[in-house]
Amino acid sequence: MKYAYKGKLALLAGALLLAFMTPVFAKENVKLAFIGPLTGGNSAIGLGGRNSAELAVTIANANPKNKYHYQLVTYDGACKPDVAVRVATKAGADPSIIAGITNYCSTAALAAVPVYHKFQFPIVVWGAVLPDITYGNNFPEIHRVDGTMINQNEVNAKFITSKGYKTFVIIHDTTAYGKGHAKYFTKYLDQDGGKILATFGVGPDQQDFTAILTKIKGLNPQVIYFGGLTPVGVRIRSQMDKLGIQAQLDGTTGILNDSFITALGPLAKGTLAIGGGAPLKDLPGGKYFLQKYSEQHYKDPPEAYGPFAFAATDLVIHAVETVGPDRKKVTAELGKTKDYDSILGPITFDSHGQNSVPVMTVYVVQNGKWMPWKDSDYASGKLKLAGQK
Repeated sequence: MKYAYKGKLALLAGALLLAFMTPVFAKENVKLAFIGPLTGGNSAIGLGGRNSAELAVTIANANPKNKYHYQLVTYDGACKPDVAVRVATKAGADPSIIAGITNYCSTAALAAVPVYHKFQFPIVVWGAVLPDITYGNNFPEIHRVDGTMINQNEVNAKFITSKGYKTFVIIHDTTAYGKGHAKYFTKYLDQDGGKILATFGVGPDQQDFTAILTKIKGLNPQVIYFGGLTPVGVRIRSQMDKLGIQAQLDGTTGILNDSFITALGPLAKGTLAIGGGAPLKDLPGGKYFLQKYSEQHYKDPPEAYGPFAFAATDLVIHAVETVGPDRKKVTAELGKTKDYDSILGPITFDSHGQNSVPVMTVYVVQNGKWMPWKDSDYASGKLKLAGQK
């Protein structure tokens, strides 16, 4: 089946023009909540997600055919479970907020899921990847547009072993997010013939990794796999350099953002990470999204998960337009989502509210930016990963 998002986008562009040519009549205001890390070490992703959600709202409000006017209420989830529970409670307890576009960090999302269910508050997760967020309970309010870490690690293990790497050390943070990545990477690496020399759990706020990295240096692995978020990943890569560790660094979506590169500078070169979905430029609505995002002159880039936040917001708005601003009706409408035409491609939720994202993309840092592996000089052989000849 061929999806006609480009045609849909053309209609939206026409609607934007028409909005300025027709009288404006008062529409009922509908509030939607956005929850993500707006401060702290993961704020770059959160700000890009918030901007992308705001862009979807801006486009919807410019469409004269829409029945409602939308207002985005933003909350800083800070990537902390206790904060996530607090803001989920605040949003859920406010009857004027109909639905939410929520959570980048898996530990925060997992903690908030029971709160969303308690308040019968329909949400679409835009970034968190822990499988239990959708599959851990049978809560009809919970949906997710991005894929899970299961798919990511299956692709990661197959890719990294295909490059000839055999020996690995795993470092993961001790949150559910880090433990989950370590679990699934281990499973698939075993299937693909890799050997894990050691696994180390580290605190999400840990600063000094000298003792662990000294042990790792003695093991002399070809690859260090890191399952965690940018702040810890930056510290580990920096301290690897100070100790003269030459292993290839292989990460998850937790480090797939511009702030990882900004913090490390040249040390980021050659780092690998796996992202869900196709590269932005290859998405069905990628060019449109980038054009509209640029027109808003946001200070922060959309980052890797901006398109997911946009698609999640667009999907929620579509549900409200279809059934009205009623939480139970929106929950039921989202649950029926099948082949919804989004900038990501078709969105279909299974019985647990999980979208199927079959495409995973390997990224590598080249020339100061994350680049799809297939487009890089590493893929062509002009550049070599650590330890390759």
